[in-house]
Amino acid sequence: MSTLAPAPAKVSGPVASGLAPALGAYLIWGFLPLYLILVQSVPPFEFVSWRIIWTLPLCLLIVAFRRQFPELLAALKSPRSLLALLASAVLIAINWFVYIWAIMAGEVFATSIGYYLNPLVNVLLGTLVLGEKLSKLQCLAVAIAAVAVALLATGAETMTSLWISLSLGFSFGLYGLVRKQVSVGSLPGLTIESAILLPVAVAIAGFYAMSPQGSAFGHDAWMSALIIFSGVVTAVPLLMFAIAARRMDYSTLGFIQYLSPTIVFFLGLFVFHQPLAPAKLASFVLIWVAVAIFVWDLWAKRKAASA
Repeated sequence: MSTLAPAPAKVSGPVASGLAPALGAYLIWGFLPLYLILVQSVPPFEFVSWRIIWTLPLCLLIVAFRRQFPELLAALKSPRSLLALLASAVLIAINWFVYIWAIMAGEVFATSIGYYLNPLVNVLLGTLVLGEKLSKLQCLAVAIAAVAVALLATGAETMTSLWISLSLGFSFGLYGLVRKQVSVGSLPGLTIESAILLPVAVAIAGFYAMSPQGSAFGHDAWMSALIIFSGVVTAVPLLMFAIAARRMDYSTLGFIQYLSPTIVFFLGLFVFHQPLAPAKLASFVLIWVAVAIFVWDLWAKRKAASA
């Protein structure tokens, strides 16, 4: 997922509404675990490499359709932008791998907690790195989230779940922080990031192709189609998010973002039938309380600004 986009411009009228593309993006991200189960036989490293390989051409097609090549070329000519996008490419690759590996390993609840934590991590990073000031309610939300993480750590049979949640929350938070430093749109940025990662992705795919087990791509038509589809589930929701961010209030979009981890939570409970240990349930409850406080603070500030 990506949380970055140009500042939204309010456009009136039902046609210009950003709600539909926002819901579309977060529904796709929320139900992504169901797709990942279909490609569970593909090693996570190999699947991430194919995801990068097939995301790039689709991004280029959408960039051409939206006539964003000038923005793409401007970023390529800027050493500062390229350096930032190199860092963000590494961070998003880590995020993709951890998420895919976790879902395939059955750690669905851990991924849900990770993305519930992400907005709170963003607030924390904004305070520590950018010098932004937290409101009292935001401080309370971050403190409750910290207690939830501590509870998850003490109640976990292994540290795997905690490692997954923190890795997802902080890798995506740092990704957003880096991307915040460059004025490159979501789609051109993803295109450049995919191009930066392409040599490594091709090398990994080649390694698996030369291994005794062979490549997961090219032997079975159905599996090959599913692997190609990884480019679609990467680029399309990001494009929908970018459209939504331009058409609706950003705080409202931030509220809708909790749809994805909520869907993942219920998938883990009712589809994957994962056991919900008392410590993990308590962590979820505390995270939900922290999120509620955080969203209430956003709503109150928005109401005060409108007044």
